[in-house]
Amino acid sequence: MFPRLLQIALINLSLGLSAMADTRVCSYVARLSERDHSASDGFRLKDAASIIRQDRANFHKFNRPDEEDESDNFFSSVRNREDLENLVKRRQLPAAVSAAIVRGTPLVQIEVIQSDAGYRYIRVTLL
Repeated sequence: MFPRLLQIALINLSLGLSAMADTRVCSYVARLSERDHSASDGFRLKDAASIIRQDRANFHKFNRPDEEDESDNFFSSVRNREDLENLVKRRQLPAAVSAAIVRGTPLVQIEVIQSDAGYRYIRVTLL
């Protein structure tokens, strides 16, 4: 009898854990062009987090998207763009990803994830 109860408990635990999946808040693809490498005042940006944030400001605030930029439902807010920069800084991107963004104009996918534990994190993927 005990093994059957243990099996049921393990199945219930497994089902409960699969229901606790992280949720994607937003996802978009963007070309991080030369335009995104400069702040609004013309100052050259030197880190990946600032470049990614400027891309969204160029898209939402200045209405200057690059041809490959996709819209998102999250970063039209100044506050959320600030959060984006902080999320990227906290994530500590792999050196190769950061270098590709700072030194080049890569196509990237950005995903903002809300964990069941209540915190947000970001995924940056070079495409």
